[in-house]
Amino acid sequence: MSKELLEALNLLEKEKSISKDTLLEAIENSLLQACKNHFGKIDNVHVHIDPNTCDFELYAEKEVVDEVHDNMLEISLEKARELNKRYQLGDMVRIDIKSKEFGRIATQNAKNVILQKIREEERKSLYNEYYQKEKDIVTGVVQRYFGRNISVNLGRVDAILNENEQVKGEVYKPTEHIKVYILEVKDTTKGPKILVSRTHPDLVKRLFELEVEEIQKGIVEIKAISREAGSRTKMAVASNDPNVDPVGACVGMNGARVNAVVEELRGEKIDIINWNDNPALLIENALSPAKVICVSSDEEEKSAQVIVPDYQLSLAIGKEGQNARLAARLTGYKIDIKSESQARELGLFEELGYDSEYEGYDEYEEDEAENPDGFAEDVSEEETEE
Repeated sequence: MSKELLEALNLLEKEKSISKDTLLEAIENSLLQACKNHFGKIDNVHVHIDPNTCDFELYAEKEVVDEVHDNMLEISLEKARELNKRYQLGDMVRIDIKSKEFGRIATQNAKNVILQKIREEERKSLYNEYYQKEKDIVTGVVQRYFGRNISVNLGRVDAILNENEQVKGEVYKPTEHIKVYILEVKDTTKGPKILVSRTHPDLVKRLFELEVEEIQKGIVEIKAISREAGSRTKMAVASNDPNVDPVGACVGMNGARVNAVVEELRGEKIDIINWNDNPALLIENALSPAKVICVSSDEEEKSAQVIVPDYQLSLAIGKEGQNARLAARLTGYKIDIKSESQARELGLFEELGYDSEYEGYDEYEEDEAENPDGFAEDVSEEETEE
């Protein structure tokens, strides 16, 4: 029986990550509980289990007395000397308890104590395992829909992908593997409750950390990220090594790295820009792929005035204002974009102290001549398609 118990404990420790010492403690407590149910008290009862063999000793210590008033705590001198002739009054006698003599109810209660402890430890083990993965990404398997929410199996436990954390337009089929971002892990009486997301900006960040070796090594750092899930993401990166191009590292050879992220995000466009500690230059980069004439930023007000060539205005603002909105979130600045013509009418060039005959004007003129329809190509989309 001891050998079978040892094998069972080793199996539980391996499969459910429950410490064998914890299980042995639970068994000791269950034996004490059984004694209490059988004898009514356990003040003088002791149990010892050998962790290597699972052999156990269960015994009560009784005091040798002339007249017995409590059979559970005391033993007569006559009976004590039947065990050993050396016993004297006041000695403590160790009496073995036969667990087989316990009644059915006591045995059942002991079993329940062990099972309850196993459930508690398994729940605690699951919670600790996934709590360590909070704010990280994991791969899950779509299980089923309940209402508009989705159950996603993460291996040992199911997580909940709420409707507001799902990307609009994405359809998730049962048994499909998807990567999700763990938002929160709650400890409940029924086990850990895990909330996951497909819309969180850090999902994109973690995907790039998996794909880009330079980010894992700390050479390239993701400084800021803004996202409209399912549509577009802007990400600002910087390099701690002057010989490493942060944007190129994230794009990868022939766009392999960024394409892997785009594929996981099911076609979501990604703009990767260079981070700059100068707010004006950062805002200029953030409005990419639109070209910018000048930027005036106010660090106290966290606002910026941006002037762009006339034919770049719609590109700078983006469809339904998306490009400007993402740039504002990325930089933390409220951005007001004006075209060159509007800036001249409002006298912004003079107000900003900027020469209206700005350097690079001919370059914009040439670009417009080459692209008479007034549409600029999206560099990030080209890189993604590559």
